[in-house]
Amino acid sequence: MTLPVLARGMLLALLLAVSAVASAAIDVPYLSGRIVDDAEIISAPARERLNARLKAHEDASSNQVVVLTVPTIGDESIEQFATRVFEQWKLGKKGKDNGVLVIVVPKDRKMRIEVGYGLEGPLTDAASSRIIRNNMTPRFKAGDYEGGIEAGVKAIHARIDAGPEAAGTGGGAKSFVNDAISDLSGIEEPQLPPWPVRILLGCFIFGVIGLFTLIGVMTPGMGWFLYFFLIPFWAMFPIIILGVKGALIVLVVYLIAFPLTKIILSRTDWYKKAQSDLKKKGATSIGGFVMSSGGSSSGWSSGGSSGSSSSSYSGGGGSSGGGGSSGSW
Repeated sequence: MTLPVLARGMLLALLLAVSAVASAAIDVPYLSGRIVDDAEIISAPARERLNARLKAHEDASSNQVVVLTVPTIGDESIEQFATRVFEQWKLGKKGKDNGVLVIVVPKDRKMRIEVGYGLEGPLTDAASSRIIRNNMTPRFKAGDYEGGIEAGVKAIHARIDAGPEAAGTGGGAKSFVNDAISDLSGIEEPQLPPWPVRILLGCFIFGVIGLFTLIGVMTPGMGWFLYFFLIPFWAMFPIIILGVKGALIVLVVYLIAFPLTKIILSRTDWYKKAQSDLKKKGATSIGGFVMSSGGSSSGWSSGGSSGSSSSSYSGGGGSSGGGGSSGSW
């Protein structure tokens, strides 16, 4: 079996494993007003105050900020759910895309600020993350949902009114680094499968891509192709087992350890001999494996043999490109 065939088989198997742990998505609630409190966590007085603030801001600026609470979204990620809601509700004016969606899911302890294209200047991902972290999360942890939502909406309005010039905390590279750090600290981890499933998937995923990584490290010539070929696999599939932050660490380790190990091995006598044999004889043996070279490609074989209701309130036609930030408490 050739390497491309193995790679395609590995990718198909991993995709099937990912789809096996996915569950059906819940329906998008009906847009009945600026506040859709399906989780029933906002009292009547707070609802009146919040609605008055949202209406005043929309009348003055045309920016459409809407609050949605739902009890749970099941196994669906908050980012996917927010995208579906934004697409169906079409928040913001058409052509301006100036809508913002604030989602709170109390049972899942998740929240997200989804930002339309037109407001991504003042309300950057980093700014959204700071609002979640500083204005909403502390109140949610104390059980004050309506207080956290009101504080979040107030901060969103202030951030939008300040304009894009004040979006950063500094200028140039310093601002970029600060925003990047803030984005990383506000990463929302996806809901992972139970530990027994993660262990089984981990054995399969790391076993397969680990084997290909080992071959890449030990193979003269073709190994650097495998280094770049395996980057997407090391970047995406560990998320299923380790989450986003864990996968980032694994990817960085791979990106550094692979070339360092290969450079060290390339200075050993057996590696130099294998490289020479490939050029002169077209084949070599390393650790009981026979590696052959045919033109610009190489292959491995073992032991010398091979196998083969009605409302006057609605969205204005706006859209979102996935900007914003998520959080949990």
